[in-house]
Amino acid sequence: MNISSIVVKTLPKFLDEVVESLKKCDVCDYHMHDELGRIIITIEGAGVEEELKKLRVIENIPHVASADMQMAYSEEELSSHMEVLDNAEVVPKVLNDKDVKVEDIVYNGDLKKKDLEGFARTFDETKERNK
Repeated sequence: MNISSIVVKTLPKFLDEVVESLKKCDVCDYHMHDELGRIIITIEGAGVEEELKKLRVIENIPHVASADMQMAYSEEELSSHMEVLDNAEVVPKVLNDKDVKVEDIVYNGDLKKKDLEGFARTFDETKERNK
């Protein structure tokens, strides 16, 4: 089980409406807010993919300016991902392949442009293949 905290931001004039919408939606737990429009909630999910789907629901609530994950906890997922990393090659095989063209190497470090749900799915599939 994953648990993540999220800071939701809205304009102060929409604060009561957004807080009420968050309290009524089934994807999060409301905890607190301030008069500046910052709201603290948590979400839970079986994995990152489920949490990201819930985050998308929150982002689409009217008058939500932003909803950003701040902290996440998942002991099971951390352990399994560490196992995958421990058993992985230090340098990915593609980087040692002299026949691979530089332009065919995909950089996955830009989180702003990344399909995080797809990345989580691919990571989980890699984990399953390496068992």
